[in-house]
Amino acid sequence: MSIPSVLSRRCVRRLIRCIRASISCQPDTTYPEPSLTVFKNMPNPPVAAKKPLSDTRHGITRTDDYAWLRADNWQAMFKDPTILDPAIRQHLEAENVYMNAAMEDTKALQKTLFAEMRGRIKEDDSSVPMKDGDYAYGTFFVTGGEQPRYFRIPRNGDVKVETIRAVLLDGDKEAAGKAYFRLAGLDHSTDHSRGIWGYDDKGSEFYTLRVRDLATGEDLPDVVENTGGGGAWAPDGKSFFYSALDENHRPSKVFHHILGTPQSDDRLVYEEKDAGFFMGVGGSLLDDFIYIDIHDHETSEYRLLSTKDLTAEPKLVSEREEGIEYSMTEGGDVFYILTNDGDAKDFKIMEAPVENPGKANWREVVPHKPGTLIISHMAFARHLLWLERKDGLPQIIIRDRRTGEEHAIAFAEEAYSLGLQGAAEYDTDVIRFSYSSMTTPSQLYDYNMVTRERTLLKTQEVPSGHNPDDYVTRRVFAPAWDGEQVPVTLLYRKDTPLDGSAPCLLYGYGAYGITIPAGFNTNCLSLADRGFVYAIAHIRGGKDKGFGWYEDGKMEKKTNTFKDFIAAADYLNQEKFTSYANIIAEGGSAGGMLMGAVANMAPEKFAGLIAAVPFVDVLNTMLDDTLPLTPPEWPEWGNPIESKDEYEQIAAYSPYDNVGAKAYPPILALGGLTDPRVTYWEPAKWVARLREKTTGSAPILLKTNMDAGHGGASGRFQRLEEIAFEYAFAIKVAGKV
Repeated sequence: MSIPSVLSRRCVRRLIRCIRASISCQPDTTYPEPSLTVFKNMPNPPVAAKKPLSDTRHGITRTDDYAWLRADNWQAMFKDPTILDPAIRQHLEAENVYMNAAMEDTKALQKTLFAEMRGRIKEDDSSVPMKDGDYAYGTFFVTGGEQPRYFRIPRNGDVKVETIRAVLLDGDKEAAGKAYFRLAGLDHSTDHSRGIWGYDDKGSEFYTLRVRDLATGEDLPDVVENTGGGGAWAPDGKSFFYSALDENHRPSKVFHHILGTPQSDDRLVYEEKDAGFFMGVGGSLLDDFIYIDIHDHETSEYRLLSTKDLTAEPKLVSEREEGIEYSMTEGGDVFYILTNDGDAKDFKIMEAPVENPGKANWREVVPHKPGTLIISHMAFARHLLWLERKDGLPQIIIRDRRTGEEHAIAFAEEAYSLGLQGAAEYDTDVIRFSYSSMTTPSQLYDYNMVTRERTLLKTQEVPSGHNPDDYVTRRVFAPAWDGEQVPVTLLYRKDTPLDGSAPCLLYGYGAYGITIPAGFNTNCLSLADRGFVYAIAHIRGGKDKGFGWYEDGKMEKKTNTFKDFIAAADYLNQEKFTSYANIIAEGGSAGGMLMGAVANMAPEKFAGLIAAVPFVDVLNTMLDDTLPLTPPEWPEWGNPIESKDEYEQIAAYSPYDNVGAKAYPPILALGGLTDPRVTYWEPAKWVARLREKTTGSAPILLKTNMDAGHGGASGRFQRLEEIAFEYAFAIKVAGKV
């Protein structure tokens, strides 16, 4: 956002008008209102009671009529949803009734979409096992099963021979009888005798850890509650380390748990007192260190615990410095450190001796190259490798640690996605990676870093059939308001008319530096097969074009994210891939904020909006430091508690605070009752205010999943039902039901 550092409230209002006026559009363009005949015979929507609550900060008073929808006991309610205030529950359930009435005529379509999506999934699919020691570990599903099953086979065994496949954990069995159930994975000990597994059965992301005897399949008595979902084994397999969540859902402490002892006896290894930092714990491939990773969105710090002395205090690597990030991986006698230190905006790789890895001993190995972002790195006995992105496309770079010789793994498609899995063993020359594009199903390869031979292990099966030649994927560039070029990835059928008549689902996110990959997605084929253009706008706030692309979409520059998305809509309209009257926009979480912002800035350019778990009440959330993600996210959005400038910056774009008297298009908002990331009351309040303010007659719908949190339904088919519902809304708005 281009707001100067000091502004009066009047100037902020004036600047908002200027920002809206500056959004590029074609001269003499008219915006036909979306057809509302598809929403007919609608009942009256729920009307939320208005209970004004005023708040004064920095001499500025705001009044929130719908603050009462935030449960006072939200921390306890996340663990036990039955204690939700009856008045709030009644309102959310009334919204669900209204939403169901609006979508009643799409039930058959939803079933058809679900059947199509399910038909593209190999129901009894199995992963290619990853070798580790005497075994190879993987997951598989059974026909009709919602949850994965974890298995292992002998190292060189044939996964197709079921008699040698030992099932270690049956997700469907563990989920039986539960409305919500999500597994956090299964981590085996170094000696392969036991495994830590975690589950969340509320959707609140408070995970319970259990320990399983992998030979017998029985769980030990150990139960560790309120964790982040995983643990790091000590080499002897008799204890593990984990991060514990406090009542505000913050991973603030790392504990050491010894098998056979109660959780209350666990030793506190490290406590992070600053509520603005996340914390995680993990192990190394060599079993020599336990990593404690402490970070927010722009600053990081590592502490190391040598597994030679599990009772020692963790050793600080390099003290946190604001704006300096670093991450570590082991390399035998050295650590390899990925960092942006020294103005390396797109990151570089350093090395440091294991005995003294402090910053004073860092030595450059891979220099910073402006415009080429190093995303992640790994090290093995004879090779260093990293995943980088340049001009929006990823590639994997391999370096021989002995000779320094480098080579790249890259592909020739116009837009594609790469995933780097690496290996479970340190002493190896073979790593694993995945490749896909919008038209090419996912392919899994083993790659020999010495011979440079690729071995195709698996190609994603689409049981109902898929012919890549029927589709077109393209990467185009939309001119932004300031001259930047916004990448947009497109997928459509070859026979789709590009005359402006095609409906379009335009997806965007644009926050936290997250890049939306141009990978294969079987679900969106249901839209493409109905004549849709499926588009992903790679807007600022992500790292699609390097770290600077991220910086230009955060803090005081946040509105670049919104204007980039509108620029993508403008371009698609201008080039007749679609038209304003046919664009349905979609985004979730921080992408839901994007939906709320563009609805306020340019509602006439969208036929409809889908906002999943939308972060729309930005100002109130950033003012509430008891919420789980607020302090760690001040570097992303600003701290309106301490700074008047940042208060006014957020207030100028916060979707909830900028809902105005205008004709909004049809909107579908989705929330989860136990969501700790974007709390349920954000979409609930937003919908209430939209209904109050809109000058149009388009329906504004709220669907609250009363049995789930941020990620929606946990089962693979349950999740498809949710996607089918969202797509049915888009198809209905497009008049294609």
